[in-house]
Amino acid sequence: MLKIGDSITLEPMVNVDGETYRCKLVEIKNDRLYIDYPVNAKTGKSVFLMNGSVYRGSFLGQGKDSSIYLFDTYVIGREKQNIPVIVLSYPGEDHLTRIQRRQFVRVDTYTDVAIHPRNSSDFKPFVSTTKDISAGGASIILLENQTLPQEKEFDTVFVLQMLSGEYHYLSLSSKVIRVIDGKKGERKKVSIEFINIGENERQIIFKYCFDQQLSLRKKGLSPNE
Repeated sequence: MLKIGDSITLEPMVNVDGETYRCKLVEIKNDRLYIDYPVNAKTGKSVFLMNGSVYRGSFLGQGKDSSIYLFDTYVIGREKQNIPVIVLSYPGEDHLTRIQRRQFVRVDTYTDVAIHPRNSSDFKPFVSTTKDISAGGASIILLENQTLPQEKEFDTVFVLQMLSGEYHYLSLSSKVIRVIDGKKGERKKVSIEFINIGENERQIIFKYCFDQQLSLRKKGLSPNE
């Protein structure tokens, strides 16, 4: 499941500020994970993890397995190998919580997106907002009289704000799947598909969708309400 070099995200169990820490798996031995020193996802600065402090860890599945796996962990200590590492407890594969991809099919959310043509003659660049987004694509609200070519790829830049306050600017190749007519005076929307999306970008969108779902549930709403 986990392999050397995988990215792991750590979130403090008591997390008033919504902080998340990123690290890489350096080594794994039975019930212990050895990671490099984590950095704060929001500030990019290294963080100090106290011995005994408790965290929720998460990582993305490999290959076609696009699920996110969660586990509880605590800091055992520190060691010096080729690089200084932090030792975490690991409950093993049997105690991972799997969040399947279908739970991230679509999340209704309004976030900024910039659309740019590959060829300047195709259309003029414009900025709009999404209606929903998933790891496979998004629905974008079109400006009045705006159209997008259905046979050509174009570039989209999404601005995703995580619960931690961290911003991600994802530049993704996209193409039109279908145009959706507006109802009751609403603007038209276009459904787009992401082309050749990378694992890192996909993981960021998964995490963004997960954050949005958590936020809605805290408000007592369903994810697509």
